[in-house]
Amino acid sequence: MTAHVVALPLAELRQRTSEKWREYPEGVLPLFVAETDFPLAPAVSDALERAVRTGDTGYVASRTPLAGAYAAFAERRFGWSPDAAGMRSTADVSMGIVEILRRVIAPGERVVVNPPVYPPFFDLVAEAGGVVERVPLRDTGDAWELDLDGIAAALASGARAVLLCNPHNPTGTVHSAESLRALAELAAAHGAAVISDEIHAPLSQPGSGFTPFLATGDAAVRIGYAVVSASKAFNLAGLKCALMVAASADTQRILRDLPVEVEWRTGQFGLLAAVAAFAPESDDWLDGLLRTLDENRRLLATLLAERLPEARYRMPDAGYLAWIDLTDLGWGDNPARRILREAEVALHYGPAFGAEGAGHVRLNFGTSPEIITEAITRIAALRTADSAPAAGAEE
Repeated sequence: MTAHVVALPLAELRQRTSEKWREYPEGVLPLFVAETDFPLAPAVSDALERAVRTGDTGYVASRTPLAGAYAAFAERRFGWSPDAAGMRSTADVSMGIVEILRRVIAPGERVVVNPPVYPPFFDLVAEAGGVVERVPLRDTGDAWELDLDGIAAALASGARAVLLCNPHNPTGTVHSAESLRALAELAAAHGAAVISDEIHAPLSQPGSGFTPFLATGDAAVRIGYAVVSASKAFNLAGLKCALMVAASADTQRILRDLPVEVEWRTGQFGLLAAVAAFAPESDDWLDGLLRTLDENRRLLATLLAERLPEARYRMPDAGYLAWIDLTDLGWGDNPARRILREAEVALHYGPAFGAEGAGHVRLNFGTSPEIITEAITRIAALRTADSAPAAGAEE
C-alpha cells in the first residue's frame, strides 16, 4: 500500500512566505486559503530543481508535453481520454474561465452559478462582462445537488452560460454523472455553454464517482469546456499553469482562436511542475495524499461530534475543504470573525460564498492531524466559555 503523505512540522511551515503563512500573526493557525501543508511530490521537486540547475527559466515553448501529460493522467485516473489537440494552457483556472466566458457570452448576458460557491466566481463573471444568475445548490438533507429545475428556468429566461464547480467548492460535492448529463442537455437545448472548473478533480476520493463534465455525452461535448490544473492537488498555485479543454470542432476552434498571449501567460515553472505532477511517477504520491485527506476528513468529523456537537458537517467527496454550519452556536452570520479574534484560528468567511454561507465557515484540513485537533480544541473553548456562568453569578 502507498505510504501516506505527511504534513511538514509547524515550525517549518512558518518559514513559508505564501499567503497562508503571511496573512496572519504567528500565533494564528491558518486554515483559510486553499494551500496544503505537505511536501511537494518528489517528481515535481526534481523537475523544478533541474530547471533551476540548468537555468531553464525562459518563456514557455510553443510546443510542450503538457496536454499529452494531462490526457494520459485523465485516462488513468478518470477513465476519460480527452483530445490533447483540444487543449490550450494559460496562467490559472480563473484566467481560463474568464477567457472562455468572454467568447461565449455578450456583455450584459447572464451566467448561472451555484452558491454557496468559490467566491471569485462572482468576480470572474463580472470581469468577463457577464451578470451573475444565482441558482443555489439544493440541500436534500443528506447531500447537496444541482437544482436542475432552477437552472432550466434560468436558461429558459435567457442565461447564456453555466459556470460549474465540479467537484464543488466549498461543499466538496462530486456531482453525479446523471446530473451532469442532464445539465449538458439543458444547456444544449437552450444554446448555452457550460464551463466546468475541475481544479479539485484529482482530489476526488476513490469511490466518489467523479465524472469529468466533457465525458458525460454528446451534449456536453458540443457545448462544454473544462478548465483543469495540478495546482490544488500538488500545491502549485504560485507557479501559474492551467489547461482549457474542449472536445468538439466548434469549441476547440474557440480555444484555438484565443490570442497567443493567453497561452504565453503560462508560467514556465508551472508547466514543468504540472507535467511532472500528471506523470505516472506521481500517482503513488497522489494516492498517499488521498489516504491522508481521507483520514483527516474523518478525524474532523469525530472532533466536531465530540467537541462542537452543534456543528453540522458532511464529509466532502473531494478535496481538503470542509464546509461547516455553525448557525446553532449563535455566533452570527460570520462566525469566522469571532473564531479568528478569540481562538486565533483563521477560517474562510462563509458569507463570502454567497448568502447561503451565513453562519458557515470553510476549514482547510490539508494539514497535520495535530493542527486540526488544536484548531477544533481552540474553537470548542469558545463554546465552553459561552456556557460558563458569569463571574459572580450564583451557583
